[in-house]
Formats: sequence, structure tokens, C-alpha cells
Amino acid sequence: MPYSATLSRASTIISFLRCRGGATAVEFAIIFVPLALLIFGIAEFGRAMWMLNALHYSTEEAARCVSNNTSQCGSAAQTQTFAAQSSGAGYASAVFSVSVDPNCGNLVTASYPMQLMIPFGNYSVSLQAQSCFAVQP
Repeated sequence: MPYSATLSRASTIISFLRCRGGATAVEFAIIFVPLALLIFGIAEFGRAMWMLNALHYSTEEAARCVSNNTSQCGSAAQTQTFAAQSSGAGYASAVFSVSVDPNCGNLVTASYPMQLMIPFGNYSVSLQAQSCFAVQP
């Protein structure tokens, strides 16, 4: 192989290595997946906190209702329906359970398995809340 052909190949390779035209696209491709997971994680964490807050609110309202308003929350089924409607998050009434605790009074508990919408996996967390309100004479 002549010396000039080797020199032209070497100069072509060197010029290719010095070219920075596609560096931004390569860097973005490397960073995109962790960045997307971070953004989805932040959004799902916020949604989970909102759902947990709604679950706590509805259990508190239902415990207060079963203690103070027996015409609206006279039975366990009525209390569960009241809790589901007062949550604002679209929970089913089966998420809630009502019982009487001798230590604190009317106890309303809730457990909701929440599916997280994060790509590249199937993740879920269990949201739980409980509230107790004293039995009114």
C-alpha cells in the first residue's frame, strides 16, 4: 500500500474524530432514559401523595360522620359509601372498612393498592389510612 493512501486514511480518521457535529445528539441519547425516569418518578410521587391525602381526608370525614350523623352514616355500608364519595379521588367503597374500637371509638380504615405509571416496569404501592372518632353520647 502506498504511503499516500495510508496518510489519506489517517487524515480521514483524524478529521472524523475531531468532528463534534453529533456530540450533542449522543449526549442527549445517554441522558434521556435517566431523565425520563426522574420526571416520571417526580410526577408519580406527587400523584401518590395526592391520593394518600384524599384517603386520609375521607377516613377522617367518615369517622366523624359515623359518630355524629347516624342518619347519613348509620350502617357500615352507608359509611363506606360516604367515605368513597367524600374522597374526591374516585375510590370504591370496598376500599374502606368500619369498626368500633373500644379504645378510641368509631374506627374507619382504608387500604388502596396504587399502580404507578412508570415506564420500564410494573410498580405498585399500598396506600393506607385510618381515623378514629369518639362515640358521641
